Amino acid sequence: MTIARSSILIVVLCLLALPAAATELVVKRVMLSAGGVAYVEREAEVEGDAELSLDVPLDQVDDVLKSIVVYDSAGGVGSAHLPGREPVAQIFSDLPFGADALASPEALLNALQGSEVRIGGNHAITGKLLKVVTERVRLNDQSTVERHRLSVVTPAGLQQVVLEEADSIAFTDAALQAKVERALAAIAEHHAKDRRRIVLSARGQGKRVVRVGYVVAAPLWKSTYRLILPQDAAKTTAHLQGWAVLENMSGEDWQNVELTLFSGHPVSFRQALYEAYYLDRPEVPVEVAGRILPRIDNGVIVTGAAAGNGHIQDNSRSRFGQAPGQRQEALSLEKSAPAPGLAASTPMLAGAVDAATAEEGMTQVAFRIPVPISIKSGESAIVAIVDRNFPARRLALYQPGTVADHPLAAIDLKNDGGSGLPPGVLTVYEQTASGTAYVGDARMSALPDGEDRLLSYAVDEKTKVAREIDSRTALAKVTASRGVFNLSHTLRQVIHHKIVAPPNEARHLIIELPKMAEWTLVEPAADKTQQTATAYRIVVDLEPGESKSLDLVQQRITWQQFAIGSYAANSIVDLLSTGTLDPSVKRALEQLVRLRQGVADAEAEQQQLKAQIQSIGDDQGRLRENLRVLNRDNELLKRYIAKLDEEETVLEKLHGQLASADGAQRTAKAALDDFIASLEL
Repeated sequence: MTIARSSILIVVLCLLALPAAATELVVKRVMLSAGGVAYVEREAEVEGDAELSLDVPLDQVDDVLKSIVVYDSAGGVGSAHLPGREPVAQIFSDLPFGADALASPEALLNALQGSEVRIGGNHAITGKLLKVVTERVRLNDQSTVERHRLSVVTPAGLQQVVLEEADSIAFTDAALQAKVERALAAIAEHHAKDRRRIVLSARGQGKRVVRVGYVVAAPLWKSTYRLILPQDAAKTTAHLQGWAVLENMSGEDWQNVELTLFSGHPVSFRQALYEAYYLDRPEVPVEVAGRILPRIDNGVIVTGAAAGNGHIQDNSRSRFGQAPGQRQEALSLEKSAPAPGLAASTPMLAGAVDAATAEEGMTQVAFRIPVPISIKSGESAIVAIVDRNFPARRLALYQPGTVADHPLAAIDLKNDGGSGLPPGVLTVYEQTASGTAYVGDARMSALPDGEDRLLSYAVDEKTKVAREIDSRTALAKVTASRGVFNLSHTLRQVIHHKIVAPPNEARHLIIELPKMAEWTLVEPAADKTQQTATAYRIVVDLEPGESKSLDLVQQRITWQQFAIGSYAANSIVDLLSTGTLDPSVKRALEQLVRLRQGVADAEAEQQQLKAQIQSIGDDQGRLRENLRVLNRDNELLKRYIAKLDEEETVLEKLHGQLASADGAQRTAKAALDDFIASLEL
């Protein structure tokens, strides 16, 4: 048997070596989760004891082993089995060669050096392998080709043959030949991209339906929405139609399955269970970076009174024009009478006949499709998950970080449907006198029942906003304790807004002020505004053509600490020049300045006296040097002696003054230290 032919034959035999025929489990229910997994449920009708087969793609075996569950009302599971899967390293643990020996014929032959082989061809040879070497051969056309020369030791001596010219090479040792074939078959099975058959043994009595469910990886299903705005901008409802885009990548067709879509964030992971482990080496999941997208509205977390016209408004009525607790009647647009001025022939959105029914859970929402669904393997489909009217109001949303001089056209959409809606992209249409017009796209985050979202879909170029920022810093407070100054400064920022509405249209405008760490909104008060996780929201209503000004004030408090004894005198003078100081603080600072000045004056007098003493001492040194070289009868000698006498008298006086100055300095310093130690502001 040749090496090439034997490997192919063994692979084929391994693929055909499946368990005996068993009752096939058919897919009946599929539940797709937004967590990237699918719950697949199969069933089969059995009688008495039976074996059930479940064909699973190789890459799903780990998940099936982790999550498989069996439902049998009149029996139980006896056993389950499937072909094993050894690690590649374990396959070669008891073989006389490694995995790299199967990279090429020459590698295998060199790895089995000394084994007996039988070479077929014009010149048949039987002998023990010595070595295969590579050589370059020049052809008649002067080109070169690579060949491999095989050396074999035979009873007749050393013989050689070109490997590429041999018809066949076989190992005479049947056991060695079997090991090579077994290694090839094991590798083929390990790398095969086929399916694995799991056989379940069901034990029970009578006819019954056995169901088997499991969780496997599946493509994320995506939600998309279409929002139809009525022609009348004053209307407070809009029609929302939502669809789920999903794919069947399971490797088999779905025929008339019960389909349910789950929206939520379940914890889901995989573990390599279909692998024989010989060491405890935990598998680390692959880290996947999150997508970076422009920010979207995630809803209000603090609700305060809305600020309109620069003042706080009464919010006894909801933003949808009705008192709290009232529910607006939602009529489907295709059955509604045309809005005033809307032609009767204006096309209406077709209703979704088989829209899903939603069921709210603690952590997710289930959308159950009411009719059986069939999707071929590898194909995509869309199914309706919502089709009804929702409370909606048009408004303008000013986000300075998005557009500086215009607000965004937005929709305030409220979910009153009794269950949450998953996040997704949203296409916005508007009904006009001549038909339906596309006006923009928006992105909607997850929308739980009872909450609302601002959906921005275009730039409102008719409304103008001018924004300026005025920043100031002022001393707010001075305290002192235990020899330390504590200075508090207020950083005050005023954001001026000048807003102009379109000449013929009113505007309900929401101004967003981004939150900044350590800053507090003081005008209007933060607890009087709506707040998201990242911004404050202030409401301004404008009549057609109206112009308004709105100032938002926020501030930040900073603290600084200084040792009073080392605080610069000019800095204290600067504090005294601040007109907002408390009188008691001002008096204490003035006293501190006087005491520090007293210490400074005493130290200056000390330095002056020391300088005079030093100057006289230097002069006396000069005179004494001159005295050493003069004769006793020299008149200059007498003058020097008299000069020394005068200076000694002055020195005595200066030393007395210095002693007094030292005492005055110590007294002034002690008074300053006592004042600082006792200073409490």
